[in-house]
Amino acid sequence: MTKEEQDIHNIIDGCRKDNRQAQEQLYRRFYRAMMTLCLRYTKNETSALEVLNTGFYKVFKNISRYDEKQASLYTWMRAIIINSCLDFIKEKETRVSDGELDQAADVNVPPAVISKMSANEILELVRQLPPSTQAVFNLFVMEGYSHSEIGQMMNISSGTSKWHLNEARKRLQEMITKQQVHS
Repeated sequence: MTKEEQDIHNIIDGCRKDNRQAQEQLYRRFYRAMMTLCLRYTKNETSALEVLNTGFYKVFKNISRYDEKQASLYTWMRAIIINSCLDFIKEKETRVSDGELDQAADVNVPPAVISKMSANEILELVRQLPPSTQAVFNLFVMEGYSHSEIGQMMNISSGTSKWHLNEARKRLQEMITKQQVHS
């Protein structure tokens, strides 16, 4: 066992015993990665921090269920944080109409335009999307979930997931084109 693996094992063990120092170590160790994840699903840092802290509460509450043979700690925590993001969206959003679409449209923005944009600029555009549309976009594009998996996670049909992805692409294309015109 490497030192890194031993450190993680000791932190997990401490968290299972409700040791506040171990919980703080876990929080500090995974803060950046999990906060980045939360920022992709929320409109601002305040909301992202709220989701992050809710997610970490669930991690600490359920750490006894974590089985290192099933998944890495990062993967296990990431699933909890994503679910916290989706719970936040469901809680804060009034439902957008359930549109149906068989095929999601492609974004028709020249790659040269996108390559000139920073990751933060792209993130800011994604954050302007309606919450469910933003969540579907993130789950499909960033996390690699299928429309049927997204439908199960968000309690929507796979057709509605496709509609949200199409809507995200359409709106992002419009925002990028508008930004290109104003530059």
